[in-house]
Amino acid sequence: MLEFISEAVPEHTISIIGIAGLLFASFTSLFSVVNPLAAMPLFLSLTDRFSEKERIQTAKKATFYMFGILITFLLIGTYILSFFGISLAGIRIAGGLIIMRAAYSMLNPETGGKKLTDEDTAAAMEKEDVSFSPLALPLLSGPGSIAVVIGFATQATNPGDYLINAASIVLVVIITYGILRLAPFSARYIGPAGLNVMTRLMGFIALAISVQFILSGISRYFGIGVIGV
Repeated sequence: MLEFISEAVPEHTISIIGIAGLLFASFTSLFSVVNPLAAMPLFLSLTDRFSEKERIQTAKKATFYMFGILITFLLIGTYILSFFGISLAGIRIAGGLIIMRAAYSMLNPETGGKKLTDEDTAAAMEKEDVSFSPLALPLLSGPGSIAVVIGFATQATNPGDYLINAASIVLVVIITYGILRLAPFSARYIGPAGLNVMTRLMGFIALAISVQFILSGISRYFGIGVIGV
């Protein structure tokens, strides 16, 4: 079947399909773990005392820092692993476990852990600038997001893969900025119930990604073939 498709469809079309598929896969993986929709309530809480102009500026700075953090780990993530002698299999399994914990929190918002403790939130309320901490780190680009990006880096085989993964980061950052900027409006219409449904959906996708990461690490470590890895 694949041979028939490769003969019937022009090579450049197959290439475009492959690029689009990788972009979609990397985008959905990162977006589901970042889950900017779940960040809306805390963003509104932390910027409640800000003017509209200050809130927009905070959203810009937070997403700019988020972009810088994720791009940095995309570019140097594999070098960090090499420096500490961490195998690709090890980072994929560890990353999968981190993402799985985040996914559990999204699937069980009532009992799951929070990205920020109550003490961290209280401390942040007293800060003049919350764009870097706690918004960019750890809320928008925490351990789960960083694990996904390093996973991208370990699977990249050429500069084109890095460009596609960087493009997915840019897309997630732009959408995150839009969500934060429209947070006061969106929160009124989505409501707690709608936000809860979306968070659980993102959690399910993140859980599937975490399992795939773990299977990929096991497959690489033991040199066995796993379907879809």
